[in-house]
Amino acid sequence: MDRLPTGTLSPLADRVDEVLAHHGYEIRPAIEAIDAAVPGYGGLFDPETTDGEIRSAAETVLAADPPAAPERRPAPTDGAVVLYVDGSSRGNPGPAGAGAVLQVADRSTVRLGRPVGAHAENNTAEYAALHMGLAGLAARCEPAALEVRIDSRTVIDDIWGQSEGLAAAAPYRAPIRDRLDALSACEWTHLADSDPNPADARAAVGADIAALGP
Repeated sequence: MDRLPTGTLSPLADRVDEVLAHHGYEIRPAIEAIDAAVPGYGGLFDPETTDGEIRSAAETVLAADPPAAPERRPAPTDGAVVLYVDGSSRGNPGPAGAGAVLQVADRSTVRLGRPVGAHAENNTAEYAALHMGLAGLAARCEPAALEVRIDSRTVIDDIWGQSEGLAAAAPYRAPIRDRLDALSACEWTHLADSDPNPADARAAVGADIAALGP
């Protein structure tokens, strides 16, 4: 996957986002690669790890060969393809992250996450999550149909309805619509706050990364 757009990030958070892009935004292997490059027993979120150590670890990861691209293959014809997306902002606006989880035949197959901005609103993070999830889907499989599960009415009313949406969503809106137009069929499901959403945890980690700095 190409690197996706972000809002303003600290130089350190921006470098970690580059590592995420290096790993196709699969958040666990990206963080594990950084952790492995941190000296001693520290890691990306260890309080003992300095900004300089994180920056050096990110440079080490980026200097290595990128992981092999995922094999692109059609989704199983007998399995439902579901994309969960979620955004998280601490302070709204504040450090914000995006998460997306792709499920095929009720099994989580891809878990994505990234920072959105150091001072971004929750709904902007929701757009970023949908954009990332659709890009991740396009990079990995060709489903005949897709169900998007999302809790943001703002995004639903904009992308699938008649609302003008948010000005801050401009970097995401056109690519989202292009991705959706390329699908044979797509429907959405609005998640209530009480509904489980596996993308939530990835969005929270993305917000943790957005808070890194300077």
